This record gives sequence, structure tokens and C-alpha cells, in this order.
Amino acid sequence: MNHFPLEPIEKASVDELRALQLKRLQATLRHAYQNSPVYRRKFDEAGVHPDDCKSLSDLAKFPFTTKKDLRDSYPFGMFAVPREKCARIHASSGTTGKPTVVGYTLKDIDTWATVVARSIRASGARPGDLVHVSYGYGLFTGGLGAHYGAEKLGLTVVPFGGGQTERQVQLIQDFRPDIIMVTPSYMLAIADEFQRQGIDPRESSLRIGIFGAEPWTNDMRLAIEHRMRIDAVDIYGLSEVMGPGVANECVETKDGPTIWEDHFYPEIINPETGEPVADGEMGELVFTSLTKEALPIIRYRTRDLTRLLPGTARTMRRMEKITGRSDDMMIVRGVNVFPTQIEELILKRPELTAHYQCVLTRENHMDCLTVAVETRPGLSPDSIEARAAAELLRHEIKVYVGSSVEVSLQPEGGVERSQGKAKRVVDLRKH
Repeated sequence: MNHFPLEPIEKASVDELRALQLKRLQATLRHAYQNSPVYRRKFDEAGVHPDDCKSLSDLAKFPFTTKKDLRDSYPFGMFAVPREKCARIHASSGTTGKPTVVGYTLKDIDTWATVVARSIRASGARPGDLVHVSYGYGLFTGGLGAHYGAEKLGLTVVPFGGGQTERQVQLIQDFRPDIIMVTPSYMLAIADEFQRQGIDPRESSLRIGIFGAEPWTNDMRLAIEHRMRIDAVDIYGLSEVMGPGVANECVETKDGPTIWEDHFYPEIINPETGEPVADGEMGELVFTSLTKEALPIIRYRTRDLTRLLPGTARTMRRMEKITGRSDDMMIVRGVNVFPTQIEELILKRPELTAHYQCVLTRENHMDCLTVAVETRPGLSPDSIEARAAAELLRHEIKVYVGSSVEVSLQPEGGVERSQGKAKRVVDLRKH
């Protein structure tokens, strides 16, 4: 049962939605061209003009935006409003060079809060719910994005942020929140801490977990749901496009995030050729913002691999759950491997936990992959049972991936815990 009424656009016909998208797309292209020197130059170089967009399919004529464009115009060069008109600045982690900087006008902040509120409602929120936010606050968009959305929906927010896992558990016990918003890998660390304190995580007050900021599989969903006795739903977003709340799963279907298409127009392209592919085909996800003022984003290449699916719980299209990114793909002896493929195999083994890391090295010019994985609490990595599980996992990965891997069993706490996005791949190969 839905306790908050849906917005009319969530139930509108596909024709109404497409008409609104075209109107907003044309306005966005004009706004970007007139007010962002970077976009004006990009459009001119590609020989296109906003007037060339007569239908949604015409968007394919316009050039892509990449992380490099944002880095090259660091810090505020891509903005389409004067910096003084920005109410807030966020920035991505910048693990590979300069961070990507994004700006928001007051209207952008309100739009963002609206789509996050819609996401929380789709996750099954009820009036009066208390929301525990464990996403990081600060320059990362997760904490404040979740926070403003929950407030906009009229819920009570506990702005905890990341880290201090013992205290997180204490406050979850004391405050009795209904909803937690956190990365799935950190949810597992919180569940571990419950057990370390002798508390059954299934007995907590939590009813819903809204998980995002890193790819996670349906097997991970089942593992978290079983361990915490909650509904685990997927929220999707990225700072360049807005932050969390670009798309969210509906709790009644849990069949991949519904894209809030009145604000974000999705395309899937062939990552090699850049050509658009039909709905239902796998490829790289590309987003164009339809309502942003400070930083309109045109055909942003997300590097996330998925496909577009028809709407179910809402009119708007869904995307298949993201389980891989073209930039976290490991190429091991010529074979493409995603960490989530390995995660799926790990989760089938009850002797092992979902705390794992893929370590790439090179020996004698050959790629070597070692999967470091923790055994379940109370089970020694040296035990016959654990070693048998490692052998089975090694065999399954070899069958699946086609090349041999090493499995390094770690005791509880042996794999580095992340308080934000999990670092699944450590590449020690000399490039």
C-alpha cells in the first residue's frame, strides 16, 4: 500500500511523458548553448545547434560529455550560471586526478530533494518514518542528497554520516529508525557490528534499506535482506548528473531502478562505437539532464553498463540493476571480469562472507588475480571446511572466468572495511 500519493507524472501516459521530455530537452540544449562556453564550443565543433533537436531521437546528433570535460574545465568552467548564483558546490572523490566539480542553484537543490523524496517513497516509506543516513556528508553528494530528500518527504532524519560503526549500532538501537540509507558494503559492516555486540541484526527496528553508490548484485540483496530482515532497494545516481535519486527501485517490484525520466533522459549506447542501441539491449548508460540550471549535462557517459526496460510499477522506464562499470572491469589475461561476477560466486558459499577484494598483480608478464575473502565469523581460515570452500570457489571462478585465480582466506576483519564506497579492485600491476 502506498502511504504517500504519487506525483501525476509518475502515472502519466508514455505520450505525455515523451512530450514533456522533448520540451524540457529543447530548453536544456538552448540553455547549455547560450550560457556554457564549453557546450557552445562542443556543439559548434560537432556542427549542431539546439534548433536541430526536433524529436527525442535527434539528441543522438549532439556530442557526448565525459569526466574529462569536467576535469578540463575545473573548477567552474562548465557552469551555465554565474558561480554567485550557485547555492551549493559538490565534488566527486577525484581518486584519479582532479575531482569533478558540480554546482546547484536553489532550484536545482529543490529538484534534487524532490527526486530523492520520490525515491524514498518508492522504497516503501510511510509518514512518520525515521531515516538514519549513513552516507558520507561533505563534498560527496550521498549524505546531503539523502538528507534533503527525506526532509522534503516530511520524514525525521538522523544525519549520522559514515564511520563510527559501534556508535551507529548504538543509535540504531536507541533511536529505532525505520529506514537506513547507506552503501551495501557498509551495511554488512554494520550487521557485523550488531553481531559483535551480541545483538541479532534481524531484531533491529529497521524495515527498509536504501542502498547505492556502488554496484551490488541481487545475491547481495538477498544476503542483506536475510541478515537484517529488511527490504533492500537500489537507489542510483552520480554527482555529475545530480547525485543520488536519478533512479530508484520500487519496493513492490524490486526489478531494477525506475529512472525519473521527467528530469533525466536516458540512452544506452554501444561503448565501442558510441551509437545508440535499442531498449532491451546491453550497453553504456548515458544521461541528459532535463531540468538542471547550474550544470546542465548533455549526453554524459556514465561508464555504467546496463539496459533499458519497460516501466512496471511506474510509467517511466527502468534500468537493469548496475552490476558492472566499464571502468571497474578487470581484464585478466584478455578476459573481461567484473567484481560483481566474483561476488555472486562468493555469496553461494555459506562458509564465506561478502567482504572481499580482487587484487591484480603481474608475474613473469602474466596477469594474476587473487581474491581475498573473509571466512564467516567463528570459522578459521585454516579449517578444513574453509579450505574446501576456497577450493570450490577457485574452481567456479576458473570455470566462469576461464583463467586460474588464487583465493586468499582472511579471518574476520582481514579485508579492509570501507565506510563509503567499497574498494573492490586493487590493481598492483605495473602499467
